[in-house]
Amino acid sequence: MSQQHSAADQAQAAVTVAADRPDWWREAVIYQVYPRSFADGDGDGMGDLAGVRARLPYLRDLGVDAVWLSPFYASPQADAGYDVADYRAVDPMFGTLLDADALIRDAHGLGLRVIVDLVPNHSSDQHEWFKRAVEEGPGSPLRERYHFRPGKGADGELPPNDWESIFGGPAWTRLPDGEWYLHLFAPEQPDFNWEHPAVGDEFRSILRFWLDMGVDGFRIDVAHGMVKAAGLPDIGGSDQVKLLGNDVMPFFDQDGVHDIYRAWRKVLDEYSGERIFVAEAWTPTVERTANYVRPDELHQAFNFQYLSTDWNAAKLREVIDLTLDSMRPVGAPATWVLSNHDVTRHATRFANEPGLGTQIRLAGDRELGLRRARAATLLMLALPGSAYVYQGEELGLPDVVDLPDEVRQDPAYFRGAGQDGFRDGCRVPIPWTREGSSYGFGTGGSWLPQPASWADLSIEAQTGATGSTLELYRSALAVRHEHPDLGAGESVEWLASPEGVLAFRRGEFVAFANTTGEPVSVPEYGRVLLASGEFDGVSVPADTTVWFTAS
Repeated sequence: MSQQHSAADQAQAAVTVAADRPDWWREAVIYQVYPRSFADGDGDGMGDLAGVRARLPYLRDLGVDAVWLSPFYASPQADAGYDVADYRAVDPMFGTLLDADALIRDAHGLGLRVIVDLVPNHSSDQHEWFKRAVEEGPGSPLRERYHFRPGKGADGELPPNDWESIFGGPAWTRLPDGEWYLHLFAPEQPDFNWEHPAVGDEFRSILRFWLDMGVDGFRIDVAHGMVKAAGLPDIGGSDQVKLLGNDVMPFFDQDGVHDIYRAWRKVLDEYSGERIFVAEAWTPTVERTANYVRPDELHQAFNFQYLSTDWNAAKLREVIDLTLDSMRPVGAPATWVLSNHDVTRHATRFANEPGLGTQIRLAGDRELGLRRARAATLLMLALPGSAYVYQGEELGLPDVVDLPDEVRQDPAYFRGAGQDGFRDGCRVPIPWTREGSSYGFGTGGSWLPQPASWADLSIEAQTGATGSTLELYRSALAVRHEHPDLGAGESVEWLASPEGVLAFRRGEFVAFANTTGEPVSVPEYGRVLLASGEFDGVSVPADTTVWFTAS
């Protein structure tokens, strides 16, 4: 062809090359789609698989390597799909199995991998196993597949132990027949008993079902929670570990989970194409997280310690070093993430004072938050390993902190003393166009209201706009594909830098991140590749990251 390739063609070529690598996941940029809030294909106000499928070219052009889909399985939606009634069916609100099949095929045609959520810690209370267990009453063999127990007290009126739900209140619910069942989350989410062989058999079958459909991997929900402490003992006065504002109980992160993952890895290795497992494992330390990604277990684990770190050079360097040092002995890539569907978006977190955690109800200084968020993105994408992008962060979206109480749907919001319950703020449907009832999300409004200010943050408004956050992400991902030093490897070479600055070298590439509130002079590192803010070539402005290359 005589004419030059378009930017879209170049982006697809880069992504396709990355997808063809046998170790693609080691340095992949993976985009999280929260289906109900990404795009609505049928106009009912709720996002769906048809909407995702139609927007796949946007993700290809953005430059990501893979798409991770939050749950779309058949579900009563007591916890936005994390209460699964049928692991082999698509909920009608999201479409059909044919829609899932078409989405996977189209994504592969665009050079994109597809990762789906797997929820193995608990099912819905509408799962056939649990419904039959309840109907058959005490003594039913199906009750052995969950955690049913008699209560304490003279008449069994007290819960079997003192465990509390992550969503607040007791982790036990009593049935009319007198027995109690365990649910670490909502009462509609009874926990499986992973000591029962039928549970393991069922999930290995579920893995094969979706692998046969062509998915490239699984993100494992509550990967640290499936195995409970033997005998389900009381917590009593023992210390509880605080992670991101959640009380993580002592029965989490039990060593027995690793036997499950070794068995799963054998299933995955039966399939060609480098399929992967990604763990959502909330652990007390990065070292404990590394246990999940040993060579015969999972491939990646989310780095929640990094996500919860303030925009502070010293703290960031500490967690970066700790992460790389912990992953290196097990041969696993580090992962880096700044936002997801369970925490306040980093454009809002960084707009507030440090130390407030990851559930923030204040808008803060939005200009400051966006400036820091852009700088944090370039820092993250310069680190060795795999990076995760949550839908809408490429638009610089803040959390919607002022949603009316009557529209909120986070189950934790309605259960006091649990999680803050403000996750709806990061789940508001993203804007595609400047106008329309839902800014292009769909033709029938949106399930959570969008702020009027989001018109100017829409994909339409930012596309081609010099200096926009969307174009910054597109440029950063294009540079990352073009420069092999970015993403690859397992270490960084720290350079001498002023207090409040992170500077490191990776081959011919240098990243310089100024986390202070003042401009900082920068040495002559070479040609400027990209900057998160305006850069005059002499001093890096406050809260700005610059990429350099000697080539």
